Parts: sequence; structure tokens; C-alpha cells
Amino acid sequence: MKTLKLNKLALLLIGLLVFTACVEDDEYDLPNISVGEVELDPNDQVIDIDAVLGFFNQEGEAYTFEDNPNFDIYTSGYVISSDEGGNFFEELVIQDKAENPTAGIVVQIDTNPLFTLYEFGRKVFIKLDGLTIAEDNGVLQLGKAAGNSIEKIANSQRTEHIILDPEVATIVPLDVEISDFSNDLENLFIRLNDMQFNRNDVLGDNPLTFAAEDTDEFDGERTVENCANGTTVIMSTSTFSDFKGLTLPANRGSISAVLTRDFFDDFYTIVVNSPEDINFDNENRCDPDFLECTGPSGGGSVIFEEDFEGFGTYDSEGWDNINISGTSTDWFISSFSGNFYSRISAFSSGNAEANVWLVTPPIDMDSTTGEELTFDIQANFDTGTNLSVWVSTDYAGDPTTATWSLLDATIPVGPASTFGNFETVGPVNISCVDGNAVFGFYYEGSDPSATTRYHLDNVVVTGN
Repeated sequence: MKTLKLNKLALLLIGLLVFTACVEDDEYDLPNISVGEVELDPNDQVIDIDAVLGFFNQEGEAYTFEDNPNFDIYTSGYVISSDEGGNFFEELVIQDKAENPTAGIVVQIDTNPLFTLYEFGRKVFIKLDGLTIAEDNGVLQLGKAAGNSIEKIANSQRTEHIILDPEVATIVPLDVEISDFSNDLENLFIRLNDMQFNRNDVLGDNPLTFAAEDTDEFDGERTVENCANGTTVIMSTSTFSDFKGLTLPANRGSISAVLTRDFFDDFYTIVVNSPEDINFDNENRCDPDFLECTGPSGGGSVIFEEDFEGFGTYDSEGWDNINISGTSTDWFISSFSGNFYSRISAFSSGNAEANVWLVTPPIDMDSTTGEELTFDIQANFDTGTNLSVWVSTDYAGDPTTATWSLLDATIPVGPASTFGNFETVGPVNISCVDGNAVFGFYYEGSDPSATTRYHLDNVVVTGN
């Protein structure tokens, strides 16, 4: 059974009631409160968060901690989430240690805001009696039993289950690589180093916001990529966050965030507490070298085009469709409302690697000048940009032995949970390409992390 220094607890509750009654908008300040030491009954038990997770993992189903008349069961941890910026809502994420954590968990609470009391780094004790641990969207969480799932702890029961400790620790992010992601790292405050947002999102005339685009329904999902090895992860930002309208930073650096899963439990995603968690202080981006044609281009006639209407097989039409990973994902012809196009996605393929080239027939670039390339792309169910466009003049049927130059073609970003719209890419200046050239549309897929579905149409090369 637990006891607290009751005089301090009473003052704390009275102070919070007064504070809550006075707030009229979303401007909050931390209340000036004194938190007493947590004093548990000698018979009470405190178990690690990892042990709490184990109660679910033993059976793989929801587990309820029953009330025991002889003792209470607690776990403890440090708050690593903050709803001050609106990117978390009615939940606390806690981890077992302030530095080098090994386990974390979400606590669902029907209270908003939470940061005014449970600030970042605050140590808390969670009374487990009467709470249930269950999996929600692939993430283990604590709450009240509701059938086979859980619901939020009522605000009236909040202080019974969540006990403040005086300690407010400095949280040291756990340095990890994207390739390290696993269930063991979920609900931990991690740091990814040498990262940048995909160039399609932050460069050009219309850089993306965190979550204020027309295609952002509930969350804005933006691709963050590692400069050292090219691995990527989605950063998810709520469309209710205070910073949704800020433009994504274009530089390069580190990002600290809570590791979790997307709403559909399809892939790992990271969630920042605020833009201050993104420390992109290096102006030198790590984008690949593009083919730069500086001569004049445009205004010519069509020297090659393909709209995939009446298209036969890729071989019969002179196109090469080659999966260099040896897996089953390929480009194929599809249609909607009478419009035909080439389509690809690694979704539900079961292929951890699905790297596929779609290569045009050879195009004579010697008889014209000022050439340009355009094509239409529809990005759907976007999990990150994993399509790029290349040109080669020594391609002989094997993409792995050809010399390729990357074109500066900005691939559209589509919505995460539905179909996008066809958008024209280009014109891309290819006036410096000579000889018989082929253009390769390279899809780098992986199920379930890189599964964006692309539709390709109206590939056109013009020249004078």
C-alpha cells in the first residue's frame, strides 16, 4: 500500500485545480509546485518496465494487473514525451532510465494537457493495479481494460495511478542506426545522426511543411534519410501540432525523437516533441551528384514518347523490366478509368529487398539538340520517396554493369493512406547527353518499410 507526504499532496492537488480553472487558451506555464518524496509501503513491489512488457509478451494478449489486498505493484520511469507542441495527445511515453534506456511504454490518460505536470524528464511511478497492458497499433500501452483492447485512464483516476517523483532528469537520447530498429527500441527517446530530409521535400520553390499540406489528413509523414548509408525512416507529425505549418529544415544533422509505429502498424516511425529536437546545423547536404546540362533546352518536337496505351509486353515494346534483387516485385501495366500506365509497389510482397529497373528503348540523341525529358508520376500510399531516374549511354541489357547518371528529377510525394494525383515531372534538361541513350526508372523497395506505389505515364523526350 502506498503513502505519500499527504500535506504536500493536498497542496499539489489544490494548486492544480486552481491552475486548470484559470487557463483560458492553449498558453500554459508549468505550475510552481512542490513534489514530495514517494513513500511506498514495505510490502509494495516495484518492477521494471521490461517486466511489465513481459506480462504481455508471455501470452501475446492483453494482461490485467489485478488488485491485491496485501500489496500494490508499481513500475517507474522517466517521461520522454511532451504534448506542449501538440504532437502527442492524452498519452505519456516513459522509459526506464534517463540514459541508456532498455524499455519504454505508453500510458494512455484522458487528460489534456499533460506537460504542465508530467514534464519531459520527470520521474513517475505507475500503480499497475487495475491497469491493463495491451498492444495498440503495434505498440505496447497501459490503460483500462476495454474488451480485448484498452481505453484511457480517466482523469479522476489519474493521481491514483500516476505518482510524481521529485526527480526531473536530463534525458540523454540513445544513439542508434535505422538498421537497429526493433521492438526492443519502441517507446525510447533515440537520436539519429547525420540525417537530412529528402531533397524532394525541402529543396525547390515549394518546400514542404511539417504537416500542413493538402495531402496531410491526420499526420504529415516526411522521409528522413541517413547520409552515411542511405537508409530512411518516416517522421510523423500530427496535423493538430502547433508547428505543423513550419517549413522543414533543409540542412543536415541529428534528430531526437520517440520511436514508434505508424497508425496501421506497417512500419517504424519517429515522433518529435518539437522542432527543437531537430538539430540540423550542417549546411552541406549529402545529395547525390546529378547530371548537369547547362546548355539551352526546350521548344523542340517529340523524338520519343510512351503513354502505355495499347502497350504489349515490356520486351515486345523494347523496354526492360529487371528486378536486380532476385525477388518477385516488378513493374506491370495497369489502368484506371480507361487510362493505362506502368505500376510498381513492394506492398505486401514479403520482399525485404525489391530493387527494380524499368528501362526505355534506346533513343538517338545525336540528331537533335536542346533535349528535355518529362513524365507523369502518381505517388500513392507514400512511405517515402524510393523512385529515381537515371540515364545511360552504355547500357547493354544489364543495369548493374551500365554507367548511370542521376537526373535531377523531383519525384512527387503522395498521401500516406490513399491515392495521389498524377503530376508532371520536368522538363529535365538532358541536352548534354549524346549517343544512344536509355532512361532508367529505378525503384528501391522493401516490404514493409519502402512500399510507395508509383504509377508512371506519358514518358516524353523532345529535341530540336
